[in-house]
Amino acid sequence: MWQDISRLAEAYGDRAILDLFAADSARFEHFSVSADGLLFDFSKTNICAETREALLALCTAADLLAKREAMFGGAKINETEGRAVLHTALRNLSAQPVEVDGADVMPGVLATLERMQQFSDAVRAGDFEGQGGRITDVVNIGIGGSDLGPAMAEIALQPFADGPRCHFVSNVDGAHIHDALRGLDPTRTLVIVASKTFTTIETMTNARTAWDWMAEKVSDPGAQFAALSSNQEKTAEWGIDTSRVFGFEDWVGGRYSMWGPIGLAVMIAIGAEAFREFLKGGEAMDSHFRSAPLQDNLPVLLALVGIWHNQGLGYATRAVLPYEQRLARLPAYLQQMEMESNGKRVAMDGSDLQIHSGPVVWGEPGTNGQHAFYQLIHQGTRVVPCEFMVGIEGHEPELAHQHDLLIANCLAQSEALLRGRSLDEATEIMAAKGLEGAELERQARHRVFPGNRPSTTLVYPKLTPFVLGQIVALYEHRVFVEGVILGINSYDQWGVELGKELAVKLSPILSGEEGTEGKDGSTAGLVAVIRAAR
Repeated sequence: MWQDISRLAEAYGDRAILDLFAADSARFEHFSVSADGLLFDFSKTNICAETREALLALCTAADLLAKREAMFGGAKINETEGRAVLHTALRNLSAQPVEVDGADVMPGVLATLERMQQFSDAVRAGDFEGQGGRITDVVNIGIGGSDLGPAMAEIALQPFADGPRCHFVSNVDGAHIHDALRGLDPTRTLVIVASKTFTTIETMTNARTAWDWMAEKVSDPGAQFAALSSNQEKTAEWGIDTSRVFGFEDWVGGRYSMWGPIGLAVMIAIGAEAFREFLKGGEAMDSHFRSAPLQDNLPVLLALVGIWHNQGLGYATRAVLPYEQRLARLPAYLQQMEMESNGKRVAMDGSDLQIHSGPVVWGEPGTNGQHAFYQLIHQGTRVVPCEFMVGIEGHEPELAHQHDLLIANCLAQSEALLRGRSLDEATEIMAAKGLEGAELERQARHRVFPGNRPSTTLVYPKLTPFVLGQIVALYEHRVFVEGVILGINSYDQWGVELGKELAVKLSPILSGEEGTEGKDGSTAGLVAVIRAAR
């Protein structure tokens, strides 16, 4: 099947997307799909009916349908770790049974959700207090999936935030925890420590700093700590009561975990009802993913567009460009989700991949990016497929004129990438300014846009908890589909381990307790410079 993709990429890779529109007056309708209020437009790519069929054939060849049901059914599709992959169970509000090793996990999932709601309600109502009174601030300490997801969602859902202020700390750089705690009242602050094992070095280092900060004013800091962890022995050592410990199973990966206890800070910020709407959005996307035909399936088509651009046409990066300021952290969140999941070099059986794995994912919200990196996207020598997102409505009706300008910019950018500007058009523009001769040609060439650069657009009604749930689940399933087609395990992350192991060994070397024997010349030299400077 990959031979068919290579053949089509060679035959059609350079064709003009505008010609496809000229040949099919209904191209937009033929190459866009909708589900539960979302619309995904991929007509501004050079995918045609023939390439779409070849891409859909990859799904059949990879046995996608069976593997999709295996995931939802609790099979241990994370083969290198022998684990199921069931973040979908965390948003299974219908409570349909999901079995792992013969046991239904849903009673435990729903019981934990209920415990989260009880605690969240108590914090928001002032029934759970700090030593100084009602909780005014929540500090969530985690890293990776224990930080990026809830931090992104809390910003995204600010119009619904009516609880305590939330602050997120992840970096072991002391500046992060220092700046987050500055100005807070420790007697009215709740600290949430998010670490499944309660041993993550960055998280626990920051947690100890927060504890020491709180202990200066609070007689029992443990009474104002909560833990998102499955290691109750460790949390007990910190004096955290079991009523404030929320665990989750090993079938929930970190970067897919904010649907459960990792989302506690978000629940406290927006309330349990709004948080359940977020879960309902994810559940709705799950239902669509499981039931819609492949040719009308949003996650499948989003994944196939990515496969076509990366593995087919060789575009090594893709830009995620939400025209929604409150989605400012979404590109970073998706960067982790996609690159940690599909940044692999071996197939499921351990053999070397014969094709490239996942792309580099990056981006910023519009319109800020237009004044930063869009120059490269429009006129650079490399093609960067762009994934635009925009809401039909904003949350500020009094500023509707600004939202219209935002939408206009979003649509204009995708149109500009499609159309470009020819040398003749640029020459006419500059001639109208009075230029002529060699200077006219020189200046005109600087204003040429090659165009024919692909983009997709995801349109949603308004950024609500439900819609955010849809978008996050859409991209989660995109990762799954791409991983299945590539034949890799999207749910382990061994690539993060080596650097962490070496960092532990380097700490005593930096402090001078141990020497640099066995280290490479560069590392040993850098250690020597740092030691000398101290």
